[in-house]
Amino acid sequence: MDDLLKDEVITWLHSLTKYGIKLGLDNIRELLNRIGNPQKSFKSIHVAGSDGKGSVCSTISAILSESGMKVGMYSSPHLMDFNERIQIRGQNISDDDLLLLAHEIMIVVECMKDEGMQCTFFESVTAMAFLYFQRKNVDYAVIEVGIGGRYDATNIIDPVVSVITNVSGEHKSVLGETVTDIAFEKAGIIKSGIPIITSNTGKILEVISKVSEEKGSPLIATDKASMVSLVQNGSIVEYGGREYFISIPGSYQAVNLPLVLETLKILPEWDHVSNFVDKGLKSVSWKGRMQKIESLPLIIDVTHTAAGMKYLCEDISEIYGNVNVVFGVLSDKDLVRMAESVSKMGEKIYIALPHTERDMDSEEMMRVMNIYSEDVTYCDTVDDAIEAALKEDRVVLVTGSLRMAECAFKWLKKRSV
Repeated sequence: MDDLLKDEVITWLHSLTKYGIKLGLDNIRELLNRIGNPQKSFKSIHVAGSDGKGSVCSTISAILSESGMKVGMYSSPHLMDFNERIQIRGQNISDDDLLLLAHEIMIVVECMKDEGMQCTFFESVTAMAFLYFQRKNVDYAVIEVGIGGRYDATNIIDPVVSVITNVSGEHKSVLGETVTDIAFEKAGIIKSGIPIITSNTGKILEVISKVSEEKGSPLIATDKASMVSLVQNGSIVEYGGREYFISIPGSYQAVNLPLVLETLKILPEWDHVSNFVDKGLKSVSWKGRMQKIESLPLIIDVTHTAAGMKYLCEDISEIYGNVNVVFGVLSDKDLVRMAESVSKMGEKIYIALPHTERDMDSEEMMRVMNIYSEDVTYCDTVDDAIEAALKEDRVVLVTGSLRMAECAFKWLKKRSV
């Protein structure tokens, strides 16, 4: 596909973001109905939560793919390339397929608009993904929730099993002020009689349990596995009396692995799939998860919640010791708790922002970070921060948001040209 044509498609899709986040299923239901309800042509696994969704989705997909199935995965947001959102067997949708689907969906979306039904960006991309999976005859599609769950556009599917990863306080302006409010929204993916797997405990588990009971849905609450060891290229985790190597580094895999395995055990194909678990765990790849860059003392990580940052702090300290941190967050995040964890990873902190519409206020970031660290430097760009941090004889970690990781990868790309 010509780059200009792709840019036009992406521009049109992003033009729909001006209609904001519109939680509700009426538009997506009508949009999918007009294109033949492609979501009914494949089996699906639905994944909601705050932390670990991407890793859980990619790990399930990798194992099923290694077993010989054709597996689609729909996730958001993308890190570097829009095509990352729609994959089959770990391969991004091609530019040509993206263009074809976008043009088809555009015609339907514009017709609906003329009739007073305005579809959003996420609704349109979701429809494209489902249509793609139908046309490619996938056996399973692993579908990641965008925001929340109950009114998310992906909640139109009837999955074989639903998953809720760790729930924390994010998107409060949309989902509710308390973590139990947010848990209720995420529990909205639970379907009548469909098994639900979750790693949550305490009050959040109580919310999920209540909804599952009302829906008559079998609930499995997983226990955390035991970490055996962490290495730069993965994690060794013990669960169910045996050890597993997962090629995604981080102690959070001790939470994710039980979710993955208990989810797969629900599938009617489990007897066959179980033979490919180890192979799938070794082959899984998820960009920006405590990713060490081979040619530089640089780690790029997409952690963007307080709970995730606490785990990251412990992992970085165990593997790398004291590091310099390039840190930036978006405005809807728990800055105080994240800053506290960041300060424990390194004595020198470089504050930078990815320059998006959702950036945290830079003065507020400096104010809070100075509470926890004595050596904080503000840089105008992520590029400047990385270059300043690398001048010292210490490993550098870039973290705080997906967009911070994106900036770091773009800096790497420019550096290699």
